[in-house]
This record gives sequence, C-alpha cells and structure tokens, in this order.
Amino acid sequence: MRILIATDGSEYSKGALDKCIAFFTHSKATEIKVVSVYENAYATIATEPFMPQPGYSEELIEASRKLAEGFTTSATAFLTERFNGNAPKITSEVLDGIPAQQIVQKAADWNADLIVVASHGRGFWGRMLGSVSDAVVHHAPCSVLVVRDGR
Repeated sequence: MRILIATDGSEYSKGALDKCIAFFTHSKATEIKVVSVYENAYATIATEPFMPQPGYSEELIEASRKLAEGFTTSATAFLTERFNGNAPKITSEVLDGIPAQQIVQKAADWNADLIVVASHGRGFWGRMLGSVSDAVVHHAPCSVLVVRDGR
C-alpha cells in the first residue's frame, strides 16, 4: 500500500501521523511518502515608496521552502521513531504550488492508494476560505483519510 501523508507542521498534522501509525503499524508492505507544500509568494507590482526591497521575494520563497523541508524532515523522523524499528519505506518531498493541487497531483503521479491529511476543523468559514483537506477529498485519485482535531 502506498500512503501519501501531507503535513504543514501543525499539531493537527502530528495527529494525522499518529493515526497513520495506528492503522499501519504491522505492515512492512506499506510505503509512505511525506509531503509538505509551500506557495511561492511573488511580490506584487507596486509603485514607489511601496516597492519591496530587491531580493525580498527570493528570500521569502527560500524561507518558505526551508520551513516545508523542516516539516517533512520532522514528520519522517517522527514516523521512523514511532514505528520502533518496524518502519516501512519512508521518503519525503517538498512541493511548490497550491497545496491541495500539489497533494492531489503527487498522489496521482506516485500512484498512491491513500492520502492522509489533517483537518483543522474550522467549519463553514474555513471551507468557504479554501480548506485543503476539503479540496483533496473532492479531487483525489484515491481514498483519503481526513484526521480531525489531531491535538
């Protein structure tokens, strides 16, 4: 079974990791890919005196990428430790783009059997503003496990 776990480093995501471990503790045939997505924050075109400093966009993008790398590294270490030496193959990848789109695309490209995502449980207004878990559920090429309130 191929499981794609999306993380944003939150307590909710850690709850999703725990749930994944609980379901798949004894499955050596499982392969897990941990992903974190960051969005490019391109500076908007502005006029003087509101122009961003030269290089600001690049620094912001690099900081976002490093943060996402930290999330995947932390999640991979957490999974490896919790599997107590019985860990399946675990890899990680940092993706650039709109989170829901990138998660769904990676699941399709990687032929995932299951996507595990956390829900922050923001309710109606969170869905109106664009819930990643909601979008993944509606567009995923495979089954999706949404873990609610992972704290």
